[in-house]
Order: sequence, then structure tokens, then C-alpha cells
Amino acid sequence: MSAEHHLARAQELYERSVFGDDHDTLPAADLALDAVEADLALARGRVVHARFLRDRVEDPAELPLFSRAAQLYQQLGDARGEGEALFWIGCFHQVVRQDDDAAVPALQRARTLASAAGDRHTLAEVLRHLGIAAHRAGHHDEARERLEASVRLREELGHHAGVAANLVGLAYVAAGDGRPDEVPGLLERAERLAAEHGAAAVARQVGEARQALGYDRAS
Repeated sequence: MSAEHHLARAQELYERSVFGDDHDTLPAADLALDAVEADLALARGRVVHARFLRDRVEDPAELPLFSRAAQLYQQLGDARGEGEALFWIGCFHQVVRQDDDAAVPALQRARTLASAAGDRHTLAEVLRHLGIAAHRAGHHDEARERLEASVRLREELGHHAGVAANLVGLAYVAAGDGRPDEVPGLLERAERLAAEHGAAAVARQVGEARQALGYDRAS
């Protein structure tokens, strides 16, 4: 349900309490507002995270926003929302804090909840970041499996910029796993998708990968 619906429901229940002496409606009004607060906290946390990606400066508000969203979704019995919030908690620890030990448990729990809820978007994100964690830990087969699974989901969802980002990750995995012949093709496909879908940030990542892996066209 939309925030507008939840707010209208809270207003209706408020009026029933104030004008109709039906005070039993107030707990339901609180739940409607909790749903709005959870969605807002999650959305605000994502915007804060985007600023981190731009500036590379941690904002102390980010983790509390995602944690509050997860808490509220859990209280509401919204497993899909809780799974998404837990994904962002894991993403915060991995991307902002560079702490996979803290990130992986949240990501694994998010995977369980997203799978149960049929939330393919969150599942694709979770698998990407579990793949990153596996790659950092030197588990190349697991990293490849997770990233390829994320690619398949993102292709199904039409998230082409996300596919391109995962292909960059797979290029790093291939280079580290003794499969250098796969790297150029992965980067070329990533570059093409990024250009076709206006993903300037991913195009930059392709350039960075070419330099890091020794496939810089200028060299």
C-alpha cells in the first residue's frame, strides 16, 4: 500500500476515535503510520547512501535509518520490507565501512527473506554483494556463482545498468581466477550496456577495471 493510503487510513482512524469515541482504532492508526515511517526511513537512507557514493564521507545518519526501517518492518510483519532494509544494512557495512564480517550476516538474512517474499529486485542486489564478499575472501567460484545469479535476475527485471555493473565484477573475478581470456569480452559487454542505458557511473567503473586489470585501450 502507498504512503498516501496509510496516511489516509490513519486520518480516518483518528477521526473515528475523536468524533466517534472508537478509541480501539488507535493501535491500527499507529501501525499505518509505522508503515509510512518505515518506507520513509528506507528511502531517506538510500539517498544518504547515494551521497556517500558521491563524496565518500560516511554520514552517521545512514545506519540508524536502515536499522529503524528494519525494526519497523519486522514489527509490522512485513518480511519483504525487512529483507530490503537488511540488505541496505549489509550494503552499508560492506561499502561504507568495508567490513564484510558485519555485512554478510545481514545479507544472508536478507537473502532468506527476499527469497521467501519473491522479491527478485532485492535478491539480485543481495546476490551481487554476497558475490563481492566472496571475491574479497578469495572464494572465486562462489563469487562467480553469486554474480552470475544476480546477472540473470537483473536481466529478467530489465535492470541493464545493474547487469553492466555485475559484468565488471565478473571481469575482476575472471582475472583473479586464472581466466584472463574472459576479461575483454566481459568489459566490452559492460561498456556497451552502460552506454546504451546512460549508466555513466558504470562506464567509469569499466575504465577503472581496464586500467586495474591491464586492459587499458590507451596502453
